[in-house]
Amino acid sequence: MQSSRLVLGLTTTAFFILYGVGLGAVARGLSRASTWSRGPAVFSQLIQLLIAYSFWGGGTKAVAIVLALAAAGVLVGVFRKESTEALADNPQKDEPPVL
Repeated sequence: MQSSRLVLGLTTTAFFILYGVGLGAVARGLSRASTWSRGPAVFSQLIQLLIAYSFWGGGTKAVAIVLALAAAGVLVGVFRKESTEALADNPQKDEPPVL
């Protein structure tokens, strides 16, 4: 029984380390306005909203509120007009207008 708990702890730790590295890559992509980073950013914030919901109730309401506000802030930032334009996959964006 102890070895199964150890394996569960190690695999959970490995998962969250990989998830953190992935979020770091997404954050770097967003800071460089890479078009691929918008989808994973939105997806991870939707997951965070679900995690916030799971913390609602009892003594963890404050945690739920902080998680939900952070996720909502990121989503608002990603869906702002400036962000949408910067992250748009528009190859003709830098071409001069055709007259």
